[in-house]
Amino acid sequence: MVLLLPGQGAQHVRMAAGLYGSEPVFTAAMDEVLDAIDTFAAGEGKRLRADWLTDRPSVDLDHVTRSQPLLFAVDLALGRLVLSWGGRPDALLGHSIGELAAAVLAGVFTLRGATRLVCDRIRSLAAGPPGGMLAVAATQEEVKPFLGGDVVVGAVNAPRQTVLAGPDPALEVTRKELAEHAFTCRRLPSLSPFHSPALAPAVAGSERVIAALPIAPPELVLQSCYTARPLRYEDVSDPGYWARQPVAPVLFWPALDALLAGRDTVVVDAGPGQTLAQLARRHPAVRAGRSTVVPMLPARPGPPEQDRAFVAAARESLAEHDLIGAQSR
Repeated sequence: MVLLLPGQGAQHVRMAAGLYGSEPVFTAAMDEVLDAIDTFAAGEGKRLRADWLTDRPSVDLDHVTRSQPLLFAVDLALGRLVLSWGGRPDALLGHSIGELAAAVLAGVFTLRGATRLVCDRIRSLAAGPPGGMLAVAATQEEVKPFLGGDVVVGAVNAPRQTVLAGPDPALEVTRKELAEHAFTCRRLPSLSPFHSPALAPAVAGSERVIAALPIAPPELVLQSCYTARPLRYEDVSDPGYWARQPVAPVLFWPALDALLAGRDTVVVDAGPGQTLAQLARRHPAVRAGRSTVVPMLPARPGPPEQDRAFVAAARESLAEHDLIGAQSR
């Protein structure tokens, strides 16, 4: 089993909220993260919980102060839910902020330590320049002529899905140029230029915070979405590795390809929106039927019963593949 944990762009109103109060492990994990946030930013955990559980949040969920902590919490809570069923992933692959959730599940960070890092990162990024991310149906080579003005490749999500990142108005200029050349592109739900050098000044001091956190060797295979290979202790113990993440490009497809090459497995999307499930379904191993994709949540927001039905179906599917105990159904 390969567990995928998504990042910026997967968030939506009331994501996974239907599980809160009905799945005890999920609920406890969400409360633990939100309570920890309260200790680092008084009252913020309560405000986050209120915005998460309502149809009309007080702050746009695409804003870094909402998307990043809630994605971290939901990813972590869903991952813990899978582990509580008796599942033991062969590997964890987190996309952007999802890698911090994966690092907690793998035992690299304590939940409190990772939450402190998330809070510090949010404070820094909130002071960064406005911008965003642009998904383009093209290869890296095809978009190269359009880069410039601080617009860079922010993520490689699939062979023909490249995400550009940069500050406004440069990113909007690039979008118009791509559209004029008949490229299909769309802005992603982000109000910050994640994974671009524009954020470098904002995160310049984060290594000091990371150096003070307890860090342990991974207990599970933690596939890096920044190097596309498993992380070793020397990697995770380097504060610079974590500090560079908001600026460095995400190599999701190369990392996924390395995991699925020569392996028949079940790929579990443990996050909202099925963004990573949709990408994984494009992989040759999945298209050929050698590997299977199991989403834990619906692709679009819906009533609470829909969240619970998807989790029940995911549990059943993992049991049928003998990846969890039958008693957990």
